Parts: sequence; structure tokens; C-alpha cells
Amino acid sequence: MGMAAHPPFISMPAGALDRKGRVCIPASYRQILTAQSTNGVYVCPSFYEPALECFGESVLQEFHQAQAGDDPFFAETHDVKAFSVLAMTQLLALDETGRVRLPDALIAHAGLVENVTFVGMGRKFEIWDTQRFAPVLNERLASARALRKSQPVAS
Repeated sequence: MGMAAHPPFISMPAGALDRKGRVCIPASYRQILTAQSTNGVYVCPSFYEPALECFGESVLQEFHQAQAGDDPFFAETHDVKAFSVLAMTQLLALDETGRVRLPDALIAHAGLVENVTFVGMGRKFEIWDTQRFAPVLNERLASARALRKSQPVAS
């Protein structure tokens, strides 16, 4: 049933948005996308943060299979989840140098200006405006510390 495990998207490579609205997907990320037989990269606006969510074929298929158990007409959760991810997702082609043209609506959603940060999140990665991401990075580190403190101490 499960698909073969793919290497995770890791680290936080820096990038830039050019005047034509293109970003170059990091080479290590492109290798993962290609290994998943993704014909480009899937991108959708995050529905809870000013960032873009990016993923490959395996996550798209996993998500689709997970919704397949819900009635497509009468299950409210089906429509909410399908809309928030599937309806909002676009498959964007990569050019021969690994660049992708981000649609203007996605650039506006994430407030991308020039410098961008790719954020490896395992099965997906995010694209953030570098300045906007700085306080988010601090929040996420604080959450990680709080999580550690909340763990019971092994006796």
C-alpha cells in the first residue's frame, strides 16, 4: 500500500525572486521532486500563513488517497480539505535551469519581494519572503523549546 520512502526536504536554502517572478528551486529539492516522478513542482498558498506550500507527486497522491474514503458529496470535511489543498494547488513547470514562474497571486499571498527562503519540512517545503520569515523562525524555535520542556522526564 505505502509508497517507497523518499528523502526528505531539509535545510533552509536561500533564493531570490527575479523581475519576471521566477525562483530557482534548490538542486537538492529538484532531485527529490524528480525521484517522485513529479513533472515540475506542486505549489499552493498556505491557508494559515503568508507562505507557499510546495510538494511532489507522493504527497499529492497520499493526500488524494486520504480524501478518497470520504463521500465527495455529503462529507463536509471532504470539501474543506479538497478545496484548501487540491483546488488551490497548481503544478508549475521547471525550466532547464530549475526555475519556476510563480503566479502573481502566489507571489502576493506570500508577500515575496526579492530574497526568499526555502524551508525544508520533510514531505513538503515552504517558500517564504526572507524578511517575513525571520520572526516566524524565532516563533518556531520557541515552540520547539516549549515542546521539549513539556515532555515528561524519563525516570
